[in-house]
Amino acid sequence: MPYLSKIALNPRRRAAVSLLSNPHRLHAVILAGLAVQPVTERVLWRLENSNPHRAEILVLTESHPSWAHLVDDAGWPGADGGTPLIADYTPLLERIARGRDFGFRLTANPVQSIPRPARPSEQQAARLKEDADNGGRTRGFRVAHRTVAQQLEWLLKRCERHGFVIPEAIATPPGPGLREDGAGDQAPTAGPAVAVVSRDILRFNKRKDGPRVTLSTATFEGRLRVTDPDALRATLLGGIGPAKGYGQGLLTLAPIRTTEEAAHG
Repeated sequence: MPYLSKIALNPRRRAAVSLLSNPHRLHAVILAGLAVQPVTERVLWRLENSNPHRAEILVLTESHPSWAHLVDDAGWPGADGGTPLIADYTPLLERIARGRDFGFRLTANPVQSIPRPARPSEQQAARLKEDADNGGRTRGFRVAHRTVAQQLEWLLKRCERHGFVIPEAIATPPGPGLREDGAGDQAPTAGPAVAVVSRDILRFNKRKDGPRVTLSTATFEGRLRVTDPDALRATLLGGIGPAKGYGQGLLTLAPIRTTEEAAHG
């Protein structure tokens, strides 16, 4: 049975500062919340830190977790609003049906695979040299999509395999410059109902003397429509894209009330 947790961290505490600055360290602390060790189940998480006074972590686990250690070290133990929320995820999974719309949020690591970087980093150059010395064929390199347009295209290309589409946004009334009559060569549209609401570049070390890890992230918000319920359920439990251990790939949904549902309160 899957569970979705929300844990609040206090950014003014030293332990919280250490965790919030290093996804590798935070991932290890999250795994420590599961009783069966070593952890073999899929764990997805996402850091929500738009509030400078309070950071929240969403965590999706297959088994029931305990976050006492995290709250004691980096949260507000015993305070109102400091207790983690742990909810059974099954009811949401059961609400997924073909044709149904949901609001969604996703923080991901949009990347592409290329044969050879134009300007290899020190690590990439070392790998190229090692492959050449061994006479082997160089594996592809993952490089980040940097622009908003590239990141949006990355998501839109993956929707179908993950069991959903992103419908056109509804502009009612039309925004400035849009015309309802569709006059002109082509009727204007608002485009897909999704936007990149924030972007970041994460830089951290797995170990003090280890290589530097750099991740380019994008947070998407919008509306999706279910096309394959089973595939979407698998996506919710398995995530989208790479770097899941570093807080990427957790897709969360929010039900959208229909006009009929709203009319009945």
